[in-house]
Amino acid sequence: MLELYQFEASAYSEKVKLILDYKQLPYKAIEVTPGVGQVELFQLSGQRKVPVLKAGTDVIPDSTAIARYLDEKYPERPVLPTDQRQKGLCLALEDWADESLGLQGRKAMIGAFNQHPNFRTALLPAATPDLVKNLVGAVPGDVLSLLGMGIGFGPENVKEATQVLKQALEALCLMLADQPYLVGDQPTLADFAVAGISMYIKFPAYQYVDLPESICGKGVPGLADDISYQPFFDWRDRLYADYRQVRVGTPAGGSSPTSINID
Repeated sequence: MLELYQFEASAYSEKVKLILDYKQLPYKAIEVTPGVGQVELFQLSGQRKVPVLKAGTDVIPDSTAIARYLDEKYPERPVLPTDQRQKGLCLALEDWADESLGLQGRKAMIGAFNQHPNFRTALLPAATPDLVKNLVGAVPGDVLSLLGMGIGFGPENVKEATQVLKQALEALCLMLADQPYLVGDQPTLADFAVAGISMYIKFPAYQYVDLPESICGKGVPGLADDISYQPFFDWRDRLYADYRQVRVGTPAGGSSPTSINID
């Protein structure tokens, strides 16, 4: 069985899971513990970032490389178009999603995390004691914002990221106004990249990832709740409904994410 080394809340891991589900490929999700688990991941793949796919003796890091590998090994339901122009557009949109939407989305989510206690505590696991939840919710947002300054997540960085994302969401709504997918009449890597990355802006309405149910449908205020962008989120949720498996206690492959264990 395919093994996906991941962070459950990683949008790049989510992109790969969307592709695996679309191709109807069973897999085992292996959760990498930040820090020590990444050292073990380096032993396996030569780098510390997720996602990493292990297929027998093949080890493939990077979500784009994984998508190409899956199309080569499992050509049914391809995610890369055969038409050269469509393929070029697909790869360009995927790169835009990874490099721009991903970066700006993380900044905007951290800004929302800092400023909105309810959103902050909703991200905590359900088993978190109430005392800890109350402590997390009580930390002033201004303090968290100050902690983010100097590493690219201060208030001005978040404001700039939000403006970039507003323009991106407008562009996506326009692109999808009269066609079912971003490139052609079938879903491609571009669709799954954009849909996965959009998790940083607004979580899907159902529990597709192992995060608290209370976070479903929530997102960055001013983006997730702006009706101007609802056509995009409606499209994203339809894509999920059509191709992503609802978690219901276990991800695709039939087992809960397990801790990384590399021989």
